[in-house]
Amino acid sequence: MLVLVINSGSSSLKYQVRDVAAGSVLTEGLIEKIGMGNGGDGDGEIEGPRDHAEALEQVDAAIHRELGGLELAAVGHRVVHGGERFAEPVLIDNEITRAIERLNPLAPLHNPANVLGIRAITKKWPDMPQVAVFDTAFHRTLPEHAWRYAVPDELYTNHGIRRYGFHGTSHEYVTRRAAALLDLPVEEFDGVIAHLGNGASVTAIRGGKSVDTSMGFTPLEGLVMGTRSGDLDPSILVFLGRAGWTPEDLDTMLNRESGLKGLAGNNDMRSVVEASDSGDGKAATALAVTSYRLAKYIGGYHVAVGGAKALVFTAGIGENSHQFRALVADRLGALGVELDAGLNAERSKEPRVISTAGSAIPVLVVPTDEERAIAEATAAVVSSSVAP
Repeated sequence: MLVLVINSGSSSLKYQVRDVAAGSVLTEGLIEKIGMGNGGDGDGEIEGPRDHAEALEQVDAAIHRELGGLELAAVGHRVVHGGERFAEPVLIDNEITRAIERLNPLAPLHNPANVLGIRAITKKWPDMPQVAVFDTAFHRTLPEHAWRYAVPDELYTNHGIRRYGFHGTSHEYVTRRAAALLDLPVEEFDGVIAHLGNGASVTAIRGGKSVDTSMGFTPLEGLVMGTRSGDLDPSILVFLGRAGWTPEDLDTMLNRESGLKGLAGNNDMRSVVEASDSGDGKAATALAVTSYRLAKYIGGYHVAVGGAKALVFTAGIGENSHQFRALVADRLGALGVELDAGLNAERSKEPRVISTAGSAIPVLVVPTDEERAIAEATAAVVSSSVAP
């Protein structure tokens, strides 16, 4: 089955065509500057496609050039927020599209763009099966004591304020791959998965299911990230609000100007590591803060899963920064974690163990592949919908 995977942003559309049976990528690309003008504030003459429908025409043309007469069987969409309703991938119809749209207030930067992608496909290929795969779905197994905030109940019942968690597609995929690497049935896998990229989250896995995760009501909670602050005292926001900061000011500061960027002036981990190695004190502090925060979460999640059988690093930083992995592992001596320096420094795109034989907890690097996970989930939903 050939599946087109769509990851739709407000001004971009990332796509990939996968042959699910072969596990291969046939073509991929990125359309940018959708609806964006060449003026200073994004106005002026449109530079890119006028809208997502026009962007999809470019995608269709590119696919036709690469694949010729091969026909797509389905489209899978990455949808960031599924709220409490969606606990698994679903076949999209008009009601599902509207339901995703009603979740826009919970993910105002993501879900509206996801809906634009869905509607563009519906307009161009009205008979094409579409499947929504939700970032939050894997975390629907969190127990109430993990997803509840200690705030008045009306905030949950009236506004849906609770911990949802994100990066679920990645965490679920990496859980399966890590269990296979350790020759364990997935339902016997207890571990801690660290998805570390510009956005970063860590998840406690018990019996193959998510039981806690660092991101919460939004992707801002938890770890220090590229431009996001992660955890901080909420009273800081009250203090700044009284000092004249607007909600928009606070949102920009927390989501776009904090994290590595706020501490080191750069949100690229490679650049921060290089600066630290060159004696930059701010970069060294940024790495110390970031690795310490992650180590604290790993220690807590080791308890949450009843003793982790593995610590797994994934995503851009987790897979590629051996320096940062070493910084984190150095803080986990109390858990008996010990990296093999040679294995840790190796470059490989294959899942692998990077800890010593004597490490109390095996440490793994498992490359994530969210597009593959979305394509496989899409194929499974479409196949089950047409089964006799």
